[in-house]
Amino acid sequence: MKRVALAMLIWAIAGSSSPPGETSTPVVATPIPLDPDDAAHVRFGGVRYLGGWQLASAEPRFGGYSALSVRDGQFLALADTGEYLEFRMTASGEIAAAHFGRLPTFPGDGKSKTDRDSESMANDPSTGQIWVGFEQHNVIFRYAPNFTSMLSQRSPAEMREWPANFGPESLVRMSDGRFVILSENAVMADGVKQALLFPGDPTDPRNVPIAFGYRPPPGYLASDAAQLPDGRLIVLNRHFTMMDGFWAALTIIDPRAIRPGVIVTGEPIAEFRRPLNIDNMEGISVIREGGRTIVWIISDDNQLPIERTLLLKFALESH
Repeated sequence: MKRVALAMLIWAIAGSSSPPGETSTPVVATPIPLDPDDAAHVRFGGVRYLGGWQLASAEPRFGGYSALSVRDGQFLALADTGEYLEFRMTASGEIAAAHFGRLPTFPGDGKSKTDRDSESMANDPSTGQIWVGFEQHNVIFRYAPNFTSMLSQRSPAEMREWPANFGPESLVRMSDGRFVILSENAVMADGVKQALLFPGDPTDPRNVPIAFGYRPPPGYLASDAAQLPDGRLIVLNRHFTMMDGFWAALTIIDPRAIRPGVIVTGEPIAEFRRPLNIDNMEGISVIREGGRTIVWIISDDNQLPIERTLLLKFALESH
């Protein structure tokens, strides 16, 4: 917490506008139990807790992570400020080769945070291309590998009426090349949020999406999603009230059920409430490791000292 407070002080002195380019700054990972009252408590619904860390750095651009990609041991965390952090994690849980970067292009000039509200991310492992969903503008950008340049962009007509701050919160590129976008809080019906299924690259105007609905658990909103090895989607859902604080829930949906106008209900597999070590969980990524399906989730600390950046690792045990 002291490191986070220091980072916020530096941020305040430097100003909210981030410097261009990339920097290498140490990131410290402190191990944490998920259950602070019982470190041996590791089974939660359909997942098993494998380990977790609170991340901190003196880099003023650190924090705010809303999307996560893990591949071949490389972590890419995208913040809702247009900044990103890349790093590797050693077998002992230490952060290595951390460096910070900034997206090369934004929906606006990038001077305002509303022009840099990058909330979701998907990538194509075969080409290295990366798609980013921006709230406020409700637009999707496609970037070249390593964010070297912006290749294309599109504001789909089906997203233009989505609330400015509750737009494309979840963006998934499925293995067959289709894309799913879940809105955070564009309402389709009571307890149901608007969602889209694109037949291909959502920045290509030839790809007209199917509109459907996603029903999260009561009191929750979708904050990110990823594809499981069997083709289904695992959705990270977030709950917050001043009284409850932050909760998180994992659900599964089957894209085979998606049809125009259909409401797809998330099947709950795990829920995390206080006093568990949960914060504003916003990013999720799925990999295979040692024959198991591994689920990584990361929190958005909103670059506030009262919140934390948590990186949590789970094994999917069932479902």
